[in-house]
Amino acid sequence: MALIVQKYGGTSVGSPERIQAVAERVKRWHQQGHDIVVVVSAMSGETNRLLGLAKAITDDPDPREIDQMVSTGEQVTISLLAMALQKTGVAAKSYTGAQVAIRTDSAFMKARIEAIDDAKMRADLAQRKVIVVAGFQGVDTEGNITTLGRGGSDTTGVALAAALKADECQIYTDVDGVYTTDPRVVPQARRLDKITFEEMLEMASLGSKVLQIRSVEFAGKYQVPLRVLSSFVEGEGTLITTDSEQTMEQPVISGIAFNRDEAKLTVRGVPDTPGIAFKMLGPISEANIEVDMIVQNVGADNTTDFTFTVHRNDFRKALPILEKTAQEIGARQVIGDEKIAKVSLVGVGMRSHAGVASKMFGVLAKENINIQMISTSEIKISVVVEEKYMELAVRALHTAFDLDAADA
Repeated sequence: MALIVQKYGGTSVGSPERIQAVAERVKRWHQQGHDIVVVVSAMSGETNRLLGLAKAITDDPDPREIDQMVSTGEQVTISLLAMALQKTGVAAKSYTGAQVAIRTDSAFMKARIEAIDDAKMRADLAQRKVIVVAGFQGVDTEGNITTLGRGGSDTTGVALAAALKADECQIYTDVDGVYTTDPRVVPQARRLDKITFEEMLEMASLGSKVLQIRSVEFAGKYQVPLRVLSSFVEGEGTLITTDSEQTMEQPVISGIAFNRDEAKLTVRGVPDTPGIAFKMLGPISEANIEVDMIVQNVGADNTTDFTFTVHRNDFRKALPILEKTAQEIGARQVIGDEKIAKVSLVGVGMRSHAGVASKMFGVLAKENINIQMISTSEIKISVVVEEKYMELAVRALHTAFDLDAADA
């Protein structure tokens, strides 16, 4: 029999009826003899509701208090699911992140897991109890409740699977697997039976909302078998694996990711001197703002134009920091653009196929879509375009790279 960690997202536990349905599913696995650890998110909409309450009090809430507050969402869900399991005759016990304990650093709202104490969980598993753990949260060395960022319940699930050396980590959500792209944008998108950790990591980092990037990092690092399944539709889902064996059938592109949550910042007339990039990005990093794509163009007058992208939520925070830095270094101008989007091709098949970038650029040119920035790696090509052209770009590329379902 196996040790399985199952994670259920907010829509999967969005009502008492759905929580009871999850309990029945968990009971079936438990009756087969498996040891089960369940990780749950807050009920759908609950985290946003709580954040709305905070915003009603202040426009600039303290991050520690935010974490203290939003962690209650998962606390409700774990108790309800434990009750539902007990009602079906299954012994169950709920744990908050602090009770496990899931130890994190003190970066409130963006905490990272440092260690997990699995002793109490193993003792309960030995007594054939189903363990229900609050996702998304942990505790720092000072005893403060911390949260792992939006989507952090995925990370909790995979991290627990790694700590317990589970046989499989199953992520149950409102989709039945990983698709070639978002079916809401491209109805012809196909569900993938299998995808590599490497490809999934790129997809997650580039805007695919199926899994949080850190959960994929954990799974890849600790070789945790990871499967994405639907809470509502029976099926095999998508297996995320280390198997990158190349075959004659290996597609060049596995999927297309996109991200609307991007903003672009450009500093014009930057002195072209050593260390100038650090002078601009250092203060941005100190403000805990993550930078994504970076482009630097050297001009003829010993100056450069320096452009980078950040998450759209960080744009208003980054802009005054950059304006101050630009003034200090004698740059000419800082401009920003919040109406951009990133579109990315992902596939391990790129390693053995030439001309992918050229084909991508040709498809976009045919649709009269201007490319503002380009970034590449061994298995991905990303471009920044105007946000209004994003869906057109995704649909055109999906067809051009033969990703449309055969029966579409």
